[in-house]
Amino acid sequence: MSHPEQHGGRWRPRLDRPALVALLVGLVGVGYRLVLTLYTVPVSNSDEATFGLAALHIGQGRERPVFLYGQHYMGMLESYLAAPLLAVAGPSWPVLRLPMLALYAVFLYLAYRLTRRLYAPWFAVLVVGLLALGPERVVRDQLTVVGGRPEVKPAVLLMLLITVGLAAGTVRHRRLAVALFGLLAGLAAWSDWLILPYLAVAGLALVWAVRRELLGWSGLLLVAGFVAGVAPMIVDNLRAGPGEDSLTVFREVSTKAGPLPPWSDRVRGGLLEGVPLAHGLCPVDGCGRWQQWFGVIYPVLLVAAAALALLAYRRAARTQAADTPPGTQPGGTPRGARVGPVVQLALVVGAALTLLSYVRSPLAATSPLDNARYLSVLQLSLPAVLWPLWVAALACWRGTVGALGRLAGALATAVLAALVATTLVVTVLFATTGTAASRTEERQARELAAALRADGPHEVYGDYWTCNRLIFNTDESVVCGVLDGDLSPGQNRYRPYWRQVGRAARPGYVVEVDSPMDRRLRRLLADRPDAAPVREVGGYRVYHPDTPVRPWR
Repeated sequence: MSHPEQHGGRWRPRLDRPALVALLVGLVGVGYRLVLTLYTVPVSNSDEATFGLAALHIGQGRERPVFLYGQHYMGMLESYLAAPLLAVAGPSWPVLRLPMLALYAVFLYLAYRLTRRLYAPWFAVLVVGLLALGPERVVRDQLTVVGGRPEVKPAVLLMLLITVGLAAGTVRHRRLAVALFGLLAGLAAWSDWLILPYLAVAGLALVWAVRRELLGWSGLLLVAGFVAGVAPMIVDNLRAGPGEDSLTVFREVSTKAGPLPPWSDRVRGGLLEGVPLAHGLCPVDGCGRWQQWFGVIYPVLLVAAAALALLAYRRAARTQAADTPPGTQPGGTPRGARVGPVVQLALVVGAALTLLSYVRSPLAATSPLDNARYLSVLQLSLPAVLWPLWVAALACWRGTVGALGRLAGALATAVLAALVATTLVVTVLFATTGTAASRTEERQARELAAALRADGPHEVYGDYWTCNRLIFNTDESVVCGVLDGDLSPGQNRYRPYWRQVGRAARPGYVVEVDSPMDRRLRRLLADRPDAAPVREVGGYRVYHPDTPVRPWR
C-alpha cells in the first residue's frame, strides 16, 4: 500500500499507484457528498428532524435518549455524534449531517483497506470507485440522520480488519483489539438491528481466528466491550414496562396483519428492485427492466464467491500443511494464511442472511421502493460479490485460460463495465437533474419556518411530515402537534410538544395546500367567520382561528 521514503533524515510513507488512485477517487466521492450536504440534498424530513431535535436536547442537557423518541429499538448514536456540533452552531441540516459525512469517509477508507487485504490492490480501487458514486437512494442512506446504517457499516469493516490482523499476527495490543471488537459489536447492535447478520458472521470469524485466546482474558474483554456498547439498550429494557421492551416492539413493527404475499413476489421485490436500488443502479422512483439485471445475477455471484472462498481456504490449508515443520501440532499452526478466505466467506454469508431476512418480510413485495433502504448494508459485501467477475476478467485478459474461459472472462468484463457505466449514469443524472425537487421543497420548508417564527402562530397542529421538521427549522420557537388526515391525534414522537400545543389558548394549523387535512379543515371551519387561512407560505396554508379548534376532544 505504501513504501517508505526518506526526506531530510525522516522516513515518510509513499503511496503506491493503486492507493493513490483510490485516494483521489475517494476524495471525489467525499467532495460530491459534501456539496450535497451543504445544499441539504437529499431533502430533510420529520424522521431526520426527530434525531436532530434529540441532538439539540442532548447538547442542552435536557434529555439522554436511548432510542428514537416514540420507539424502543432504534439507537440514538447519530444524535449523540451530532449533539456537540448543534450545541455550538444551533439547528442546521448541514451541521447535523456532518458526522454522517465523516462516517462515510471512514467507511470508504476501511472498505479499501479490507478489500486490498483480502483480494487485490486494483480491485480495491474498483470497489472504492463504485462506492464513491451514488444516486439519491444510496446517498440518502449515507448522509441523512435516520438511524443505524451510516455507523454500523464502518463498525463491521473495522471488526473484520481486526480479525484479519489478529490472525495474521500484525496487531500489537491483541487484548485491546479484542475489546474494541466487542465494543463495536455492542454499539452496532444498539444502533441498528439490521446489522445483526453481519455481526454474527464477524463474531464467528473472530472465534475461528483466536478461539484459544478467547478462553482467557481476551474473552472477558470481548464480553466486557460488547456489554459496554450495548449497555444503553440493556438498561432501557430493564426499565421498560410490559410489552415495551425492544424485542416485543420490534416484532410488532415487523409483523403486518393480513395475508403474506407469496415467496415469488417477495423474492422478485427483493432481488429485482431492492438489490439494484441498494447498489445505486436505479433512480429513487424505481428500476427499469434494463436496470434489474444485477438483481438477477446477484445470487449466482454469491454462490460463485462462496466457492472461490472455499477453494482459497483449501489451497491455503494445503500450502500451510506442506510448510509446517515435522512435529508441529496442526492446532498450533498460524492462521494468517487462511483468515482471508474465512472473512470472504463471512461477507458472503452476511449478504445472504440479510437478503433472506428481507425477503421474509411482506414489505419486500408490497413496498419494495420505500423499503430498499434496509438492504443498504449489502454494500459491505460488494467486494466479495464482484470478486468472481474480477477473477474471470483478469484470467481472460492475461490469456491463462482456454476458449471457454476467455468467453466467461469477456462476459465478466462486460458485466463489470455495465455495472460501472450504469451506476455512473444514474449518479450523473441525479446530480444534474434530480436535485431540483429536493432544493425546492427545502426552500419552501425554510420559508414556512421563517414566516411562523417571525409572525406566528407559535403553537400549531400539522401532519407528521410537517411538524418535527418545522420545530427543528425554528429551533423550537414554533411547536407543532401531529394530527392524522382526519384531524385526530397522530404519531407524536415527543409528547411534550403535543402537550404544549394542547395548552395553547389559540393554536393554529399548518397544512399543505389542497391536502386531505386542508380540505377537511376548511369544511370544519366553513360556517365560522375566521374560516379563511391567514396566509399561504411555501405551498402551505396557515389557519389561525380566533377560538381553539380541536375536534377530537
